Amino acid sequence: MLRIGLTGGIGSGKSEVSRRLAARGVIVIDADKLAREVVEPGTDGLAEVVEAFGADVLAADGSLDRPALGARVFGDDAARARLEAIIHPRVRARGTELEAAAGPDDVVVHDIPLLVETGQADRFDGIIVVDAPVEAQVERLVGRRGMAEAQARERIAAQASREQRTGVADWVVDNTGSLDDLEAAVARVWKELRARADG
Repeated sequence: MLRIGLTGGIGSGKSEVSRRLAARGVIVIDADKLAREVVEPGTDGLAEVVEAFGADVLAADGSLDRPALGARVFGDDAARARLEAIIHPRVRARGTELEAAAGPDDVVVHDIPLLVETGQADRFDGIIVVDAPVEAQVERLVGRRGMAEAQARERIAAQASREQRTGVADWVVDNTGSLDDLEAAVARVWKELRARADG
């Protein structure tokens, strides 16, 4: 089994690359999805988050109020570290379970936004980094996600730099062009992944 890490800054287009790899038969394990799953109502993860941060991080329906929790931990390193200590081990454990269900000839891609920040690069057989200039990231976050420009820049600044990410990359997918350009770049990476998996 070929185990690959996929990462990229917020607004870089990582989810689009992830989708295109999944369409080619890659088993994608999405850390963001798992991070939501491990704090769903009724989970011990949610219970621990409430214990750590108080019941005001819950929405009226008993689910996690992500914006409220985000506001609490963003810009507070100690609070963020506390939250990560609850969520990250559960996400990794669930990712390991999902990976164990894959076959020996499968290509498994772990889509991890904070792969570089959490020091996980050496856990994989190779790393794909989706890269875009900061201005393109800002434009996408403002245009597609409705973020204020200052908030978009703050989020980008809180993550690893482009240089830190590309420094661990085996493949850099440049996402500054059109969707056709992106498709061609993903096709090239997929060809190399298949060759490596088959070899």
